[in-house]
Amino acid sequence: MILPPVLFGGAMVIGALLHFLFWPISLLPLVPARTIGGLLFVAAGVLAHRAQRAMTRAGTNIFPTQPALALVTDGPFRFSRNPLYIASSGVYLAVAFWVDGVVLFLLFPLVFILLHYAIVLPEERYLETKFGETYRAYRQRVRRWL
Repeated sequence: MILPPVLFGGAMVIGALLHFLFWPISLLPLVPARTIGGLLFVAAGVLAHRAQRAMTRAGTNIFPTQPALALVTDGPFRFSRNPLYIASSGVYLAVAFWVDGVVLFLLFPLVFILLHYAIVLPEERYLETKFGETYRAYRQRVRRWL
């Protein structure tokens, strides 16, 4: 299993290194890029905090390597089944804007595909096995992403 922090953090480091060492192409002037990056970072942080708080209130584990003890359906989980991964994607894109590197943006689709197939789909199978009809009803009611 790929751990989400390893996926996002590894891609950020690789993308930033490629940008600074080999392909220093920017998309935007520095001030708008850093402004967008900063705002996106704050928004992603707020979303992550609210999702983690909902999981803590429900009495379940936050880390994907630990068993789910409860199905969380409140807080940001009312709108998305994966608010922590949306927040992680937001942090990744915030860094991409802050660095203002094309490589980071080009890597994002690969990161998202790996996230979807290597992390999200196996987690959904696990949750369906663990929570059965309760999870299936939740899955019907709430979108995977946005």
